[in-house]
Amino acid sequence: MEFVPRLPSILLLGVVYVAYVLIGGAVFWKLEGELVEQNQVLLRKQKSRLLQRLTCLDIQGLEEVGQLIQSASKYGLSLKSNSTADGFWKFTSSSVFAATVVTTIGYGNISPHTMYGQIFCVFFALVGIPLNVVVLNKVGKYMLSIERRLCDFIEKKTNRKRCVRVLVHSLSFAILAVLYFVAPVMLIQQYEDWSYAEAVYYCFITLSTIGFGDYVADNNPDRSYPEWYGAIMGAWIFFGLAWLALLINHGIDLLERFNGYMKEKREDIASSSQGSQQEQTQAPEKKS
Repeated sequence: MEFVPRLPSILLLGVVYVAYVLIGGAVFWKLEGELVEQNQVLLRKQKSRLLQRLTCLDIQGLEEVGQLIQSASKYGLSLKSNSTADGFWKFTSSSVFAATVVTTIGYGNISPHTMYGQIFCVFFALVGIPLNVVVLNKVGKYMLSIERRLCDFIEKKTNRKRCVRVLVHSLSFAILAVLYFVAPVMLIQQYEDWSYAEAVYYCFITLSTIGFGDYVADNNPDRSYPEWYGAIMGAWIFFGLAWLALLINHGIDLLERFNGYMKEKREDIASSSQGSQQEQTQAPEKKS
């Protein structure tokens, strides 16, 4: 019967979760739905103009052209120069793909198509995803332990416990945010034909492991990338996810400390109230 008192809170949490998702869906519907309808109208007009201009092209031929474009994009082939994306399904890109599998990013720009490749991907993910969670959690805790030792060292020198801990955590967050979010945005803008907002969007979608696949770095067959670019992006993904694990551990650490602080306050209030009650009960006894 211990689960009965917890049932209302679970229901409340479920209602909040469903409401949050539905509100998000309504907002996306409002923001994106009208633009999609406008683009559909424009595409229909462009389709009719194309068929009128190219009289030798019928609906079947247009479908074949569309399938060709989809297949070229799927296999990293450029229609402009017949060149392919650098390292497409070679060792470097395959390693990055393996990283997107175990981190559950899953861009979708490349995926296995052979039967053996798909079967291996299933078993590879079954082992790699839990392993990735454990490794990132360990790395995040190790980084947090370094910060705690630094806080303890500074606290002994200054005797300002709370101020030092907040300052060190804030400074660490700012430095790592620049290293794993601001610097990659600047690098991506230099080698990708994206705006600043698109680069920020890509970095967040990647580090949050959402991975829509609408923007993928080092994947444009019409651009030439340096050899180290793919390796840098792979390392950034791993350590960026470790940074997110550090932020999660930061939040847990701060919540635990806040909970401990509030518990101490409650105990102090309870002890002081008990002391006052004892004094009030002892006073009548002395008078009698």
